[in-house]
Amino acid sequence: MNNARVQKQAEIEQLKSTMDSSEIVIVSHNKGMTVAQVTELRRTLRANGAAYKVSKNTLVKRAAAGTRYESVTDLMTGPTALSTTSGEPLVVAKTIYDFAKKFDGKLVIVGGAFGDMKLDAAAVEKLAKLPTLDQIRGTLIGLIQAPAAQLARLAQAYADKPQA
Repeated sequence: MNNARVQKQAEIEQLKSTMDSSEIVIVSHNKGMTVAQVTELRRTLRANGAAYKVSKNTLVKRAAAGTRYESVTDLMTGPTALSTTSGEPLVVAKTIYDFAKKFDGKLVIVGGAFGDMKLDAAAVEKLAKLPTLDQIRGTLIGLIQAPAAQLARLAQAYADKPQA
């Protein structure tokens, strides 16, 4: 086997491993993003436990064969990139969606897959607009604490009330 073939096989194995461990895969087109913009996107995704990878479409198609993300192979046309995470899937959708809006046409969401469910661009947008697990937890904690805080304020107000 020649060196190029070994490198391609290694990349296929790495892509397959990434897809197997991912909760979500989002496919996007890079239509003129600068190196600085791609670096900013990668840095933001990495900070949230996600990755942005540009690979040859044929390698992605081979890597996706036999995985739960085989459905994304028909999206692999043109200058595509994969965004993946093994962490909070909505963070990836939100980040890609925000960057697509920010770069106005230079990053185009094509679709993806969330578990066994295939997503189109509109579905990725809907996912991006949902609250993350951390946001839901914060809301729940606020709702749970509100009655106790109100009860404490009422008790304090009663204690501070001058006695007749």
